[in-house]
Amino acid sequence: MKYQKICIIGDGLAGLTTALALKDLNLQIDLFHKKTNKLSTKDMRTTAVSENNFEFISAITKTKKNFLFWPCKKINLFYEYKKNNFNFLNYKEEKDNLMYICQNAKLKNILITKLKKIKRVKLINKEIKKIDYEKNNVKLKKNNNNYYDLIILCLGGHSHLYNEIINNRSIKKNYKEISITCLVEHNLKISGASQFFLKEGPLAILPFKKSCFSVVWSLDRDFYLHNINNIKPLLTEKLRHIFKNNKKIRISNISSFPIHLNLCNKYHKKNTLILGEGIHAIHPVAGQGFNLILRDIKKLKELIQKNIKLGLGIKNSNILKEFYDSRNPENTITGIGIDLINTFFKKNKYVDPAKIFILRNLEKFGAIKKISKYVSNKGIFQNY
Repeated sequence: MKYQKICIIGDGLAGLTTALALKDLNLQIDLFHKKTNKLSTKDMRTTAVSENNFEFISAITKTKKNFLFWPCKKINLFYEYKKNNFNFLNYKEEKDNLMYICQNAKLKNILITKLKKIKRVKLINKEIKKIDYEKNNVKLKKNNNNYYDLIILCLGGHSHLYNEIINNRSIKKNYKEISITCLVEHNLKISGASQFFLKEGPLAILPFKKSCFSVVWSLDRDFYLHNINNIKPLLTEKLRHIFKNNKKIRISNISSFPIHLNLCNKYHKKNTLILGEGIHAIHPVAGQGFNLILRDIKKLKELIQKNIKLGLGIKNSNILKEFYDSRNPENTITGIGIDLINTFFKKNKYVDPAKIFILRNLEKFGAIKKISKYVSNKGIFQNY
């Protein structure tokens, strides 16, 4: 039997998850990863996914609940004002979970292990020279030609392979901020996730073990560069102030990356699609980046599956146009919405008094909590 062939380029979470999600559709899948490295599983960051997306991940990985992800039923939001953090909003679920948190490296390991067992999935460690979009041809460095029905680029926020697809009409913003991530070992009592809007920038605490949590702290770039050699003691001091506790904590695996907004208005060319951060890179303050990617993957799988059931081919079909029409509105609205949230919480002595008044009364508006919980879980447009 001749299978339709799909090429996925990139071994990050987006590429690996896409390959595993499409494995049951009677396709031949070639997944290309970096020639200079083996499949990378050293990413020590953590990822949070919604209940709805957790069900999707669990279904494609066939892992037991809570084996890989740490469930979270509570999320508390705080705002720093006059050197104190006041709690202005709380989310809590009795039965379901608000989100699930896992380490990227562990999730990657599971995905890679599963993919290696699938006969119709090939993990290829070869360098790609260029893509011929007209002929659906992936050219390797040794001039080998590989033809596919669909090529999916999952290469992070930047890649020269995107150049012939994207245009200059994307929504872009340089936040001039740096995101700090690290792991913290502790013996504190932490029952849920927290977001602190500090004067230096938003700081998220994401527990993924009983005695370990991840920190994501977004800082002004100038502040970061000025304190680059003192980030660890500065963070230690902040955490002790937050928890009002001088118990020993151990901070490790500190890493940093620049933050920018990039919302593309073109996702594909011919039979080649960009998937992941290449089409929507957003601010990490709301933790929605990977949730958007998972919704993209679900929609792509749905469209391919529909064509296959109808006996239609993937190549030169309407799949990529339908994908763009379906996913671009939510990706754009979410990215802009999170940008507005980040702007709202930035310190400004002229508007802070009004901001404090709004935050102190936010709990009274139950509809806001209900809508925000729904959108975070299932997205703006639930059409799958």
